[in-house]
Amino acid sequence: MNQSKSGNATTPGNHPPVSFGKVGVLLVNLGTPDGTDYWSMRRYLAEFLSDRRVIEWSRFLWLPILHGIVLSKRPQKSGAAYKEIWNNELDESPLRTITRSQSDKLTEVLADLGENVVVDWAMRYGNPSIASRLDALKAQGCDRILVFPLYPQYSASTTATVNDEVFRALLKMRWQPTIRIVPPYHDDETYIDSLATSIKNKLSELEEEPEVVLASFHGIPQSYFDKGDPYHCHCQKTTRLMREKLGWDDKKLQITFQSRFGPEEWLQPYTDKTVEKLAKEGVKRIAVLNPGFVADCLETLEEIAGEAAEIFEEHGGEQFTHIPCLNDAPEGMAVLENVVRRELQGWI
Repeated sequence: MNQSKSGNATTPGNHPPVSFGKVGVLLVNLGTPDGTDYWSMRRYLAEFLSDRRVIEWSRFLWLPILHGIVLSKRPQKSGAAYKEIWNNELDESPLRTITRSQSDKLTEVLADLGENVVVDWAMRYGNPSIASRLDALKAQGCDRILVFPLYPQYSASTTATVNDEVFRALLKMRWQPTIRIVPPYHDDETYIDSLATSIKNKLSELEEEPEVVLASFHGIPQSYFDKGDPYHCHCQKTTRLMREKLGWDDKKLQITFQSRFGPEEWLQPYTDKTVEKLAKEGVKRIAVLNPGFVADCLETLEEIAGEAAEIFEEHGGEQFTHIPCLNDAPEGMAVLENVVRRELQGWI
C-alpha cells in the first residue's frame, strides 16, 4: 500500500499517484507580451484580438482585417509604446511584475490559513497561461480552486473571457477541480475605501489640489452596453461611491472612458477628449486615476500618465497628476485579501 500525497488515506501499490486536499487561488489579469519585438507583440495581439468576446464583429469581416492589416502594422506601434514603460531590469512588462508581486504578497498574508492554500497567477493572453497554472495547481493537490479575474467591474470582454478560458482548460481534464469564480467587486467597501485612501495620499503630496479629478475606466463599444453588458453601470456605481466617500460632487470627480479601438462608438465621455476640453476651458490642474485597473500597465502608464498628460499640457493645462493603481501597495493588497478570504468561506 502507498501513502497518498495528501491526507492519511492509502492506495493500492498499482494506483496512479494522486495529490488532493489543497485549495488554490489563481489571480488572473488581462495579459502581456513576452517582449517588445515584432513577433512577441504579434503573438500577443493575435491571441487578444482573435477573442470573440473582445471583438464581436463577424469573423468573415474581422479576420481578414486582423491578419491583413492590424497584425502587419500594430505590433510595431504597440511595441514602441511598451518600450516606454518596460521593466528593463526584469525584461518584462510592469503588469507581469506587479501581478507576480501581488501573488507573492497574498501568499504571505494568507499564511495563517496554513500550507493547504496555494496562491498562483496567470494571464488571460500571453504567459503564464490560465491552463498552465490550473494544471500546476492541480498537480500540487488543489482539488478546489478560486479563480480571481482581476477586474472590479464585470464585462463580457474581461471577466467572461477569463471564465471561458478556465472552462476550456477543464474540458481537457479527467479529474476536474471544483471551481469558484470571484464575482465583481465594484461596490466592495474595502475597494472603495482603498481607492479613496490612494487618492488622498497622492493629492497630499501636491502643493495645489487639482481642480478636477477624472476616474478613467477602460471603455467598451456602445453596442456591447446596448446588448446588456453591465460594465457601464458598475463603473458608474464605483465612481458614485468614491464621490460619497470623498465628499465630492460630480464636477470634482468625473467619469470618463479610454482606449478606443476601431470605428465604432464607445462609451462616453472619452478621456482624451475630456482632458483636452478641460484644458481649453481654463482648468489648470487635473488628476486622473484608473479604478478599473488593479495594476498599472500600458493603458495607465503610457496612455494616461504619458499621452493624456501631453494632451492636457498642449492645450494650456499646467499640472497633470496620474494617481497610480492600487497595485501591490498596502491598500491594494487589503482589497485582494478581503475578497479572497470572503470567497474562500466554507472551503477553509
